[in-house]
Amino acid sequence: MKKAFVFPGQGAQFSGMGKEMYDSDARAKEMFEKANDILQFRITDLMFAGTDEDLRQTKVTQPAIFLHSVILAYTLGNKFDPDMVAGHSLGEFSALVAAQSLSFEDGLVLVSKRAQAMQKACEAEPSTMAAIIGLEDKVVEDVCAAIDDIVVPANYNSPGQLVISGSMKGIDIACEKLKEAGAKRALPLKVGGAFHSPLMEPARIELAKAISETVFMKPLCTVYQNVSAQPVMDPEQIKANLVAQLTSPVRWTQIMLNMIADGATKFVEVGPGSVLQGLVKKVNRDIEAVSA
Repeated sequence: MKKAFVFPGQGAQFSGMGKEMYDSDARAKEMFEKANDILQFRITDLMFAGTDEDLRQTKVTQPAIFLHSVILAYTLGNKFDPDMVAGHSLGEFSALVAAQSLSFEDGLVLVSKRAQAMQKACEAEPSTMAAIIGLEDKVVEDVCAAIDDIVVPANYNSPGQLVISGSMKGIDIACEKLKEAGAKRALPLKVGGAFHSPLMEPARIELAKAISETVFMKPLCTVYQNVSAQPVMDPEQIKANLVAQLTSPVRWTQIMLNMIADGATKFVEVGPGSVLQGLVKKVNRDIEAVSA
């Protein structure tokens, strides 16, 4: 039996996240306080008692979810024994720190820089995303490709669930055309901008510099990365894929299928929420999926 440990991305946040770990585990408290020092603001105050609005700010959301996931992985001790890991979008950084490819401190700094760079890109050009339910991936891809505006597949979440990303106009047109093509739902999302699309190019350039200056090690197990959905262990390849991730789609459906094909029989979700467990069940309902 092989175990896949998976780490959630943006959207899994909730007020009170991490407080139980902070209160009950001395190592967790130390890591949270170190994070406050690194970030130069008390993110713990926002995580433990912030409003939904506070937590929805990209510059807060991303480090908050990263901290919850990574610190939870540390508190698992010997129970964190993955044969393979993966993370959804932002969660890829959590996975890399948990798998010891990246230090906790460097991971947090990169996540914070990523969040700020993405926030800037969002503010520079209004853009958004939408969830498309009930269509084959190829149909969504073809409709997006035919629109004369920026709109691309961004998150392949599970069979029949694909998130698209692009300009406000592009997303509006795509939602109408996809409903005409038979989508059960075309649901605009409450997000700050067009993540995993060409509109994130300024953020990609900014993050590329920070990643190039950061030391990455060989991880303790294979990491299935968003850009390729393939298992990777080479630090230079990991870095290149992390940079490309900002403007490329998250191939989560393919990651889950590849992990199962490579022997994963149990998925353990490490972080807030249970979204990834639900996606595993949509791929293969016979696979065990649990919270850490």
